[in-house]
Amino acid sequence: MRYLPALIVDAVLVLIFAVIGRASHQEDPAGFLLTAWPFLVALLVGHALAALMGSGPRRPWSLLWGVTVWVVTVAGGMLLRLVAGDTAQIPFIIVATIVLGVFLVGWRALAGLLRRRRKSEDADAATSAPVESEAAAEPEASAD
Repeated sequence: MRYLPALIVDAVLVLIFAVIGRASHQEDPAGFLLTAWPFLVALLVGHALAALMGSGPRRPWSLLWGVTVWVVTVAGGMLLRLVAGDTAQIPFIIVATIVLGVFLVGWRALAGLLRRRRKSEDADAATSAPVESEAAAEPEASAD
């Protein structure tokens, strides 16, 4: 399952978001699942939607996949909070949108940069492979 690693990374980041949020409001960080569950459910929906998009992203580590997951996670998470009787005040929506965007899209951008850098280094290494000189190809003369 090529989707699982990206889903796990995203879920861990959503959990970190919930822990940080609770700690920043002096709430018990141990109750982070109360904060995280709507976003985790929306995250699953976002991954499913990204996977089902016909002309959309094909790789779960692509930026387009990340943007799809991010938008669905924020919007769906906020809606689920409201349906469950919790609040979704404007400052929370803004902070959640920014933090989850940095988390869910950011790691994909970083991974893409690292992949491009590695490909560039591999291409540079292949084109600058040492060429044997004629002097190196001749055996050394022995001093008898």
